[in-house]
Amino acid sequence: MTQTSAQPSAPLDDATLARIEAIAGPVLREEKLRDWDPGYHADNFAAGAAVSPRSVDELCALLALCHAERIAVVTHGGRTGLVGGTASAPGSLIVSTRRLNGGIEIDPVGRVAIADAGVTLEALQQAAAEHGLSPGIDLPSRGSATLGGLAATNAGGIEAFRFGTMRDRLLGCEFVRADGTLVSDLARVLKNNTGYGLTDLIAGSEGTLGIITRLAIRLEPLRPVAATALFAFATIEETLAVARNLRDRFGDRLRAVEILWREYAETIAAQHGQSLEAIGIGEGAFLLLAETEETPEGDGQDKFLSHLEALFEEGLVSEAVLAQNNSQRDFFWILREDADVLFRVWPHVHSFDVSVPLANLGAYAGDIEPKLKQLADPVGVYIFGHLADGNLHVMLGLNDDLPHEAMEAILYPGLTEMGGAFSAEHGIGLEKREAFALYNSAAKHETMAAIKAALDPRGILNPGKIFSAEPH
Repeated sequence: MTQTSAQPSAPLDDATLARIEAIAGPVLREEKLRDWDPGYHADNFAAGAAVSPRSVDELCALLALCHAERIAVVTHGGRTGLVGGTASAPGSLIVSTRRLNGGIEIDPVGRVAIADAGVTLEALQQAAAEHGLSPGIDLPSRGSATLGGLAATNAGGIEAFRFGTMRDRLLGCEFVRADGTLVSDLARVLKNNTGYGLTDLIAGSEGTLGIITRLAIRLEPLRPVAATALFAFATIEETLAVARNLRDRFGDRLRAVEILWREYAETIAAQHGQSLEAIGIGEGAFLLLAETEETPEGDGQDKFLSHLEALFEEGLVSEAVLAQNNSQRDFFWILREDADVLFRVWPHVHSFDVSVPLANLGAYAGDIEPKLKQLADPVGVYIFGHLADGNLHVMLGLNDDLPHEAMEAILYPGLTEMGGAFSAEHGIGLEKREAFALYNSAAKHETMAAIKAALDPRGILNPGKIFSAEPH
């Protein structure tokens, strides 16, 4: 299924571009945009014009102009999204937040960070680490993903099962409405019953309700890694049982509980010149990557090793490898995080992101995997994800492409009814607009459309995303 963004109603002629430049600095045209990383969607730079406001005041003035002239605006952060949320169309304007990155304020007493939207996750992690703290969120694109983009897409990551998604990390935010009005909801406290939860509303709105400029983010204690282990099991049920056991035993010091189907792990390993057998994983169809944090006594690895021995003795585990050094730990994480290598293996790759209640995980996976493998010959079915919260990433590799709908028809039916979600952490963007309309209730769709129409009546903010049609 080929998706395109909605066409804006106002062309960007030379006079309009001059007005934009007078407010927010140089507009980069097509030839200059080639110097930027285009991200994962072919239409990210289709607008052919991008501007990077140098301050919040400039952004407010810019949006006021765009609202008055009905110029479509597509906000760009690090362009690490996977569902076309930053795709643009000719005649629209890309507004990059890359220059809104001037400040990170860390309050170590209140464990809060105040940071600009253009700051990368990695920069915040480093700043917080100087105070022995962490933002409580982590994901592979940490070096390029911006905080504004993470909030706008309500990103999750490996620590969501214990600290929540980006929406849960936010105490407050500041954003600019479509008409250029600055709205500050930048509270630093957890208890804040002062009206509608605007921060919760903006988080996950994918740039369709406003442009985030600053955020107040909760911080957690930063603890060193104590142990990293890779397990292998014959069934999902065995994998889930040990994951539950580890959560019960290590509580909030269990940093990661990731699942990898063997076909996925073997493919990633091979692309790095390695094999699962070479690292001690011989037979298991399902791999569990678990990582714990250090204890106050400094004996975290010893406690993990002791528990691992008990799991072997109880017969719950028969295959497991404990990372012996940082190099081996890094390789374990490469197996989990380097999904991009699949784009080198197959001419066409489709990526999906679902949440499944843990009680239904085994049955769901057992149903979809054989059906996906029957879609084409050959086809690569690669499944991995965040086991503790039921978030599965499903990637399909194909020699000859297929319509997106053929895969959605296998993956999405029944998810809502069982209490799951057809989009766990990637958002809706362009790719899941039809699924958004099909698998949500009409009442939810209408309510969201009413909110969109109220905050962006001219439909200039990220047009064509989430909804197939925009209010005007």
